[in-house]
This record gives sequence, C-alpha cells and structure tokens, in this order.
Amino acid sequence: MSQTPIVQKGLVPLTEPVKGAVITVSDRCVSGEREDLSGPLAQRLLAEHDIVVDKVHLVPDGVEPVREAIARAVSAGARVVLTTGGTGVTPRDLTPEATAPLLEARLEGLEAQIRAHGLTKTPLAGLSRGLVGVTSRGDDGALIVNAPGSRGGVKDTIAVIGPLVPHVLEQLGGGDH
Repeated sequence: MSQTPIVQKGLVPLTEPVKGAVITVSDRCVSGEREDLSGPLAQRLLAEHDIVVDKVHLVPDGVEPVREAIARAVSAGARVVLTTGGTGVTPRDLTPEATAPLLEARLEGLEAQIRAHGLTKTPLAGLSRGLVGVTSRGDDGALIVNAPGSRGGVKDTIAVIGPLVPHVLEQLGGGDH
C-alpha cells in the first residue's frame, strides 16, 4: 500500500537517489526481545522517495548511543537520517535529547506537520517529541528526523517529509526558495 504524499504542489522529485540512514532506537530490539518492524518499513518508504538506505542500524535507547549513531551516519555521507523510536515520554525515551545538539537549525513547522498528520489517525501522535532539523548547511548538510517507533508513526512521518526532501536538500546547498 503506497503512501500518498501530503504536499505535492510545487515540489519536484530528486534528480538522483540520495544516501540515507535509518536508525532504530530500542532496547528491546537490540536485546532480541522484539523484532524491529519500524526500521525496515522506514527503509522501504524512503526508497519510494529515492532515498537509499543500505542497512537499518539498531541502537539501544539513551543519549550517547543515539547521538553517536546519527553522527556516524552523517559522517558516512547520509543526507537524510531518520531515527525511529525513543520519542515518547518514558524515562528511556531520549532520542530528542540526543538529536538536539546535532541540529544547526530546527524545522519546527515540519515537527508540527508530522504531529498534525498523525493526530488525524490517533490521539497518541500528540505524545511524540520527535525533532526535525538540519546539520551544517552546504552540500554536505543533512536532514535529521525523529519518527515515533510505531509503524503508523513512521508512515506518517515519511508521508510528510518524503516529498519535501528534494527542496530541503536544495536549500541546504544554497538553492533559491
């Protein structure tokens, strides 16, 4: 079942595939107690937007493992980094705290748009504290997105950001509005 992009007017697709990264943040997935369903889904949905993710990375909850995984992905050339999990309110949900110091600029409008889209399906979407922002600007800048750990949260997040990736990356490279 293909997701219909939320915003299409005035947007153009990528001219070539972009390197991406997906990081699943979950103590239970790392320990083998639970199968990672959201990471592989994110990988498939990003591919529909020409964002190529070679492998889904699993890291435990916590600030340092998440921050290190995001930094590694950006250093390896990922232009889009999507985390899934760790955006709620439990004591171990620290993905936003790990992400915030890596962002040069937050895209709070996209954060709100993702939550608003999710709220059309479930009131639980309002509990997500996921951040969206960019790292250093220029041709090596990256879009970093925190998605909830649920499959629905991943679908909602990518439905919003997927169509916008070409424009965000063009802007990071100094393109015109």
